[in-house]
Amino acid sequence: MTLERAGRTVRITDVAALAGVSIGTASKALNGTGQLRESTRARVKDAAEKLGFVGDARARALSSGRTYTVGMITTDSFGRFSIPVLLGAEDALSAGQMAVLLCDTRDDHVREAHYLRSLAARGVDGIIVTGRSADARPPIDVPIPVVYAFTPSTDPDDVSVTLDDAAGSAAVAAHVLSTGRRRVAIVTGPERHRSAVRRVSGATEVLGASLVAEPLYGEWSERWGRQAVDVLARGVGLASAGTGAGAASGSGALGVDAIVCGSDQIARGVCDRLRELGLSVPDDIAVAGFDDWDVMALASRPPLTTVDLRLEELGRVAGRALLDLIDGGAAASATVTPSLVVRESTVGA
Repeated sequence: MTLERAGRTVRITDVAALAGVSIGTASKALNGTGQLRESTRARVKDAAEKLGFVGDARARALSSGRTYTVGMITTDSFGRFSIPVLLGAEDALSAGQMAVLLCDTRDDHVREAHYLRSLAARGVDGIIVTGRSADARPPIDVPIPVVYAFTPSTDPDDVSVTLDDAAGSAAVAAHVLSTGRRRVAIVTGPERHRSAVRRVSGATEVLGASLVAEPLYGEWSERWGRQAVDVLARGVGLASAGTGAGAASGSGALGVDAIVCGSDQIARGVCDRLRELGLSVPDDIAVAGFDDWDVMALASRPPLTTVDLRLEELGRVAGRALLDLIDGGAAASATVTPSLVVRESTVGA
């Protein structure tokens, strides 16, 4: 375990000498093994940092029987969901000095099988499975620790870290009611998707009698958001200019005065169509999204009140769970609660 620096080789013997410990103690401190005092570990690591010493990963792997690498399997080619999960997982795994190998299957079962064989051949210590959907997927069959992140396993015995969609939509609904809205509609994605159903469930429970129409299921798209506005206009009607939250609180004005959307894409389409109809967001109708996808939420006119999925935190939880399993410990499935982000689409400038 050495490093070339300024024309000379820095060895572990140099680190041990500077820290005032034996070579064996220095090795244990740097590899996180053995029963050492924290002050000793800190002294050795400080000496290594001062000397610019970097351990030899190959020697470390041979001595421990591990490769200190983790694979991540994803179906999310675009990276909208998998990249934040990866960043969070890397935060946790780097504490265990792990490197992550990202493999995009592109929803191809043959490609996934190839990657699994390749990761197994490399001797990775564990695998994180994720994707672009919150719908459960079949488990992978490998003889190493596995954690499912965002996309859960259909096997309840597997460790899955998921998002509490219902809690996120409940927070949005409660916020909308707090602004004085009392005639609320829900527009979301396909009913076959777990996240769409969970988001409707959470909002519906909070809205109660303030929900003035059956939730509208459709696509995760701006186009569907625009179409849904026309569906609502033909059905329960829309609050006209001057009859939004301020007027409705005392006048009994009819028409939807808030629209809770299942995604930021849908919400942006809703805002565009309302503006085309001459209605103001949020003065006439408040609009809220879900996902806090900045490409949509911040570019919307006005910027969207939405729900931050906290995907990096979800990745960190998954990474810590995988480290526990790799170390021979136990880990349980967990749920991450998203957080409300309030912007102009519900409260104005």
